[in-house]
Amino acid sequence: MAAVSEHAEPVERRMEWLVVAATLYVATSLIANVLSVRAVKLGLAVDAGTLTYPLTFTLRDLVHKTGGRRMARVVIVVALAANLLLAGSIWVAARLPADPGVGPQREFGSVLGSTWRIVAASIVAQLLAELADTEVYHRYVVRFGTRRQFGRVLASNAVSIPLDSVLFTVIAFAGVFPSSTVTQIIVANVVVKGLASFLAWPMIYAVPEVDSTLA
Repeated sequence: MAAVSEHAEPVERRMEWLVVAATLYVATSLIANVLSVRAVKLGLAVDAGTLTYPLTFTLRDLVHKTGGRRMARVVIVVALAANLLLAGSIWVAARLPADPGVGPQREFGSVLGSTWRIVAASIVAQLLAELADTEVYHRYVVRFGTRRQFGRVLASNAVSIPLDSVLFTVIAFAGVFPSSTVTQIIVANVVVKGLASFLAWPMIYAVPEVDSTLA
């Protein structure tokens, strides 16, 4: 019995980390898509979703480390479904009759209604970039095992960040913002996400490792 309990404790701890990382991954993705409606100026033009979205790359790595490649793919799909649910809910809410006692509340639909294009851009970019991130991470683990874990984050993100930034920005903002602004957003996204990835890589050492056959 003692041997079972000693084995169960690490598994329970790993599952707790998996739930935390997966929940934060989905939540951060949703928050970023709402914030992306607004473009801000931080030296370069950037969509406000860049304030939180860079965390998703490292959070995906934490999901992968604690749950394995299959679980990482599942969480990516769940995040995409949650974003579709968000956009659909906003679309329905914006078209329901407004309470006359409160007023027309047109601002809700005019601002948040544009999230459909944001969500479409996010779905394409996130699906392709995060799956690419998953494969690079997996290949790194196959080659290095538990050694040089920081490289998992930096190598996988070096591929997924530029891919995500270009796909998302072009799909979401091309034809809406001037081309110079779109270019600035791409550059700013790569810089900000890359910096966030570099600062966040120590998080990979905080979570327990899944069985190597699932990595």
